[in-house]
Amino acid sequence: MNKLSGLDLLIFIIYFVLVAGYGYWIYHKKRKATITASHDYFLAEGSLTWWAIGASLIASNISAEQFIGMSGNGYFVGVAVAAYEWIAALALIIIAIWFMPVYLKNKIYTMPQFLKTRYNETVSLIMAIFWLLLYVFVNLTSILYLGAIAISGLIGPEYLHTVMVALAVFSLIITLGGMKVIGYTDVIQVAVLIIGGFATIYFALTIVSEKFGLGRDAIAGFKTLMQQAPDHFHMILKKPTAASSQEDINKYLILPGIAMYFAGQWIVNLNYWGCNQYITQRALGADLQTARKGILFAGFLKLMMPIIVMLPGIAAYVLHQNGHLEGLRGMDDAYSAILGFLPSGLKGLAIAALTAAIVASLAGKLNSIATIFTLDIYMKYFRKNDAATTGEGAEKSMVGIGKIAAFVSIAIAVVFEWKDFLGIAGEGGFTFIQKYTGFISPGVFAMFILGMFWKRTTGAAAVAGLITGFGMSIFFNSFAVNIFGHETLLYTAFMNSKGVYEIPFLINMGWAFFFTVAVMVGISLAGPKVNPKAFALDKQMFKLSPSITAMVVATLFILAALYIKFW
Repeated sequence: MNKLSGLDLLIFIIYFVLVAGYGYWIYHKKRKATITASHDYFLAEGSLTWWAIGASLIASNISAEQFIGMSGNGYFVGVAVAAYEWIAALALIIIAIWFMPVYLKNKIYTMPQFLKTRYNETVSLIMAIFWLLLYVFVNLTSILYLGAIAISGLIGPEYLHTVMVALAVFSLIITLGGMKVIGYTDVIQVAVLIIGGFATIYFALTIVSEKFGLGRDAIAGFKTLMQQAPDHFHMILKKPTAASSQEDINKYLILPGIAMYFAGQWIVNLNYWGCNQYITQRALGADLQTARKGILFAGFLKLMMPIIVMLPGIAAYVLHQNGHLEGLRGMDDAYSAILGFLPSGLKGLAIAALTAAIVASLAGKLNSIATIFTLDIYMKYFRKNDAATTGEGAEKSMVGIGKIAAFVSIAIAVVFEWKDFLGIAGEGGFTFIQKYTGFISPGVFAMFILGMFWKRTTGAAAVAGLITGFGMSIFFNSFAVNIFGHETLLYTAFMNSKGVYEIPFLINMGWAFFFTVAVMVGISLAGPKVNPKAFALDKQMFKLSPSITAMVVATLFILAALYIKFW
């Protein structure tokens, strides 16, 4: 640990003691509450305030995939990657206004429960298994790997596996306290994340300013970034032409310009924030007004996240291009390289912020895994005919099963990432998560959006939609170019750095969603005009209070200003 000073270690230890101590206090306090053990553990029912919900959403969302992966994409592409964060703010408005009333009125606690209530048991079981596999083999593994890479880059590469295990253990400890402990410790986590993140980018900009002979001036550092890397400050990338470089083509494959706003970008965000147990779980235990405020508060926080997680990557790019970061190995090392410049003390705060983001995300994922496995698989299929499924003993048994599921999941993730068996390093962390999540996102989102708002949608259509979405995602990703060529009315494929024609995965996602909806509509039209399991909707469900309306308008105004500035 020769790269960290005593002050760095002290600050990190204070962070650890603060989070662990506060979590233990919340856990001890909640044991005296009257809420049932299972609902308290899985949902923190009725006990999270709007600001705790909003903070928990962000703390669970911002993790190694953003700090390391998005910073890496900031290094490679620039501000265009902020679309994932800024469009998320708009997606959160849609979810707060239209999705949450449907969930809360129908007492939905898990996403598989939604599918069973609206469709049937088959759809619910298929998706419960899909989500568990996705959370364990894509989300947990990538967060663990990227987090361990980042922190070990500061304290020494030889500590990679030690850091990986430490992160797993710390997150498991937080998870054992349940959703209420996760929710309230996330308030500390997100405070550390924001303070440490802004401190990091402030010093990164002053370092850039110093290296270019402008003194210690953060504003001058930001202007230098814009002057030295003007191509990194455009939200909309131009479509490559025959004269485009391979680097420009590779950037477009990740973020395909204006086209992605009519395709996968919406599916990514609306599916992630609105149809994802890991996220919606935080708000499902609250009343509608509290849930809406919490979700919109998270939207405000999302607007500032690119400053924290993307700008360091651009700073690393400019420093590297000018010979000040000669040892940089790749884009996923960009954030760690910037942290290496930080002074004693601040480096410890930055590591605490990074750890906070990683641990909060891992704990949230583990709780979601525990919730889905316990409520939607174990209690339905393993204890279905067990007479002792009610009472205090059963409640404790459910919580115990949830804890075991969390432990097994994190252990599997550690094993698979011990040698990076999944090849996350080769894909780039952020792209790995978005790409492989995108295989099921079109089908899942189609099932949810049609199930909520089109009463004619049938269970048979949902099953067909799930299969179609997955199949079409694979087809466009692996076979379409070989069959139809690299230029069609539906897409343009570009030759990647391996010499293979590839369609941008966000475009693939858009077309997979389109054909999935078409199949689901066609099948549903053969059924009754109103499906017996359709949700009852009324206009009052979607009515907004003045405070909610004000939050929505403020978010839209800021978002419009950002896009006007960086278009």
